[in-house]
Amino acid sequence: MSLIAGIVSPLTKLIDKIIPDPEARDRAKLELLKLEGSQEMEAVKVQLSAIVAEAGSADPWTSRARPSFLYMMYALILWAIPMGLISAASPEMGASIARGMTAYLRGIPEELYALFGTGYLGYTAAREWGKAKGV
Repeated sequence: MSLIAGIVSPLTKLIDKIIPDPEARDRAKLELLKLEGSQEMEAVKVQLSAIVAEAGSADPWTSRARPSFLYMMYALILWAIPMGLISAASPEMGASIARGMTAYLRGIPEELYALFGTGYLGYTAAREWGKAKGV
């Protein structure tokens, strides 16, 4: 819950007690909701601008780091295709390789999986935002 959302609820209750006129009360609540929306929208814009700035950076490492990480994850996922073929030809070898890969993937810290999810969603959101803005 954002700071603004945590403040809006108590302020709405306070407005109900302070302003007796229902029409004026509704106008005050509407203004409060507009403020909440604009604050949250501003926070989203700030987050997305950082992602877009990274993607547009002249530094090749900075601009390609997030897509490169995604391509690496795609490669790991696509490795299932040759694994299926190996398992069809030699089930024992396929099972042995699968056990080894499972042990390896379980050794990767949970934080890296969270980083992948965050990076993937952030990259996707920035791309869509850039397309909508015409960038």
